[in-house]
Amino acid sequence: MAEHKRVLTRRRKILRAAACAFAALVVLGAGAAGYAYVKLNGNIKSVDINARLGDARPPAATDGSFNVLVLGSDSRNGENGDLAGGDTGDTARSDTAMVLHVNQDHSHAEVVSIPRDTLVTRPDCTDAGGKAVAGAKRAMYNSAFEAGGAACAVKTTEQLTGLRMDHYVQIDFAGFARVVDAIGGATVSTTVAIHDKDSGLDLAPGEHHLDGQQSLAFVRTRHGVGDGSDLGRIELQKQMVKSLLQQAGGIGLYSNPVKLWSIGDTMTRSITTDSALGSVNALVGLVQELKGIGPDQLGMVTLPVVTAPSDPNRVVEQQPQADQLWAALKADQPVPQAIVSAQPENPARAAPTAAPTAPAKAPARR
Repeated sequence: MAEHKRVLTRRRKILRAAACAFAALVVLGAGAAGYAYVKLNGNIKSVDINARLGDARPPAATDGSFNVLVLGSDSRNGENGDLAGGDTGDTARSDTAMVLHVNQDHSHAEVVSIPRDTLVTRPDCTDAGGKAVAGAKRAMYNSAFEAGGAACAVKTTEQLTGLRMDHYVQIDFAGFARVVDAIGGATVSTTVAIHDKDSGLDLAPGEHHLDGQQSLAFVRTRHGVGDGSDLGRIELQKQMVKSLLQQAGGIGLYSNPVKLWSIGDTMTRSITTDSALGSVNALVGLVQELKGIGPDQLGMVTLPVVTAPSDPNRVVEQQPQADQLWAALKADQPVPQAIVSAQPENPARAAPTAAPTAPAKAPARR
């Protein structure tokens, strides 16, 4: 009987210890989660676009569809100078601009790339310091970000497209490279050799798995492949976006908490958003809305443009195609097939040039 009591006592002690250990793990886990939440929230930089632009904007859609302006900054400050070279001082332009339109049931999205050399009418803006910035006619699209920051870039895009930009996301060179590394790189293919002395990118024909710096060089390559135009570079950027979506969808984030934390920390340190997205909860909500959209549910086109009559190095919207494109997105309709069919060729996917063959010899005279 005494032995039985001793066994029960030992079992109670073991159970009590296990319960205490479990409680400690719960407390520590909650503490870690709380720390992670505070840490990630503290990483995010945001801009109050709504406060700077006021009410003089296109109305927001009421059918569940929404638009996001995604900008890539060409700032050379900090880490960016080491990756991209050169020096822009304290200024930066939008090296890459994409309007992401998500349809009403969030099952499909269209991305429209706006060439940075597009001449537009830039509206009057107010910069980050509250200083008035005069508008300009025939200004390069990417100058809006340099002149008045994120709010001016959004205002210029809304004037160009007639669409409300519900959200804004900005990433710079170093941030892009970090994000690519965090998800494990990106796989691209090319049918031609790419040699870019400026970026150092050197790819033979075939498939390649690129790290962050190589991926950055790939999306910035302009003179290393094709005709050296910005339109060709945009095609490389489209290819990279699809590759990153494919890579991100195959790494099992939700089954790997360590990987999830690493990517979350990297992402939140690498982007600037509008204030409505400036929290972990808001970003997670956006990810949830986009989780059903993979490479096959993502359409990508470039704004139809033609060479500007005033400058052979600039482009302007091609009409009526440009208006038809923006009207389709405003109505939450697919991009017209005529626009899809007329897209520029991806210079990395061009048909290899056949080796010249010797002309056939004429038959000998008899």
